[in-house]
Amino acid sequence: MKRVSILGSTGTIGVKALAMIDLHRDTFEVVALAARDNIDLLEQQIRRFSPRVVAVGTSKAATALKERVHDLPVEIGWGDDGMLGVATASEADIVLTAIVGAAGLLPSLAAIKAGKDIALATKEVMVMAGELVIAEARARGVRLLPVDSEHSAIFQCLGGQHSCAYLKRVLLTSSGGPFRQRSKESFASITPNEALRHPTWVMGKKITIDSATLMNKGLEVIEASWFFSLTPQQIDVIIHPQSIIHSMVEFMDGAILAQMGVTDMGLPILYALSYPDRLQTPLPPLDLNSLSALTFEPVDHDRFPCVGFAYQALKAGGTYPAVLNAANEVAVDLFLSGRVTFPDISALIAHAMDSHRGHKIDSLEDALDADREARELVLAALPT
Repeated sequence: MKRVSILGSTGTIGVKALAMIDLHRDTFEVVALAARDNIDLLEQQIRRFSPRVVAVGTSKAATALKERVHDLPVEIGWGDDGMLGVATASEADIVLTAIVGAAGLLPSLAAIKAGKDIALATKEVMVMAGELVIAEARARGVRLLPVDSEHSAIFQCLGGQHSCAYLKRVLLTSSGGPFRQRSKESFASITPNEALRHPTWVMGKKITIDSATLMNKGLEVIEASWFFSLTPQQIDVIIHPQSIIHSMVEFMDGAILAQMGVTDMGLPILYALSYPDRLQTPLPPLDLNSLSALTFEPVDHDRFPCVGFAYQALKAGGTYPAVLNAANEVAVDLFLSGRVTFPDISALIAHAMDSHRGHKIDSLEDALDADREARELVLAALPT
């Protein structure tokens, strides 16, 4: 029996994870859950899975939830302390980190320090402080298991290893997002509703916008470098509109391995939770006979500069990836609220990157300071 704690249980990844766990009650036990403020869904999850520890974002939400589940033996916390309680719950063997953005860093590091294996769906954790995360995981002897479909694909192609002596490069595939064929001249008129219509994946708002700008792929480049000990030159991004091949690995002799599957996050989630085993899913098999073609094309860096920003941040190292991530988070929020245009997202990120004077990350505080600075730089760049 593997005991699971989930950070972000009411989000897209958390809900899918619980659906997979529900199919394998003989294999998994849910011991702790954390969410923000969706207490309606969280109450349903508590009653279905009987976790012993739960956390929400605010004291108001905690009070309301306590009243709803007063008949159940569950400890309810809130805020950062509550989140850390879920991340370090003594019963948990593995923690699924599925919190959007920089908020996942602190609890993920706390879970690692508590000796928990990590199934990581929050790519920002590696982007902000990959060096610290990897060092802590090695020191504690815990597993870092990728949940992103692309990194899960690479992990599987490498046979469950985080590095390979014969590896030449990895190829991260991208659907190209909803604007793959749209002219750059029309980008200023793109609305949030248009950007939220992803052609192949169902995801939360932030990651869907990241997929529209291709920043999602840029963040994955940085994440892959830490997960698999790769140089920037060993990571390529290629557009694959069908989203059937989730990523590929090329070895020094020219052989390329690809991991294929239906476009459902249940597959990489369940693989991370069950590793090194594999479990049955109710998902339909990939019907190769129905595929008319698998096509590939290069990234258009002129229309989608965010991928290039990520490579720049990775090569510069230190605090630059944290600045990239924070600037993007703020810019995406501004776009979703209608305060800036779609092209402004990349312009604001470029401003923050150009204004920042990077340095090494020797501690968590260095990453958090860079995060705060980037947020201030983006907001200061807005017209008054």
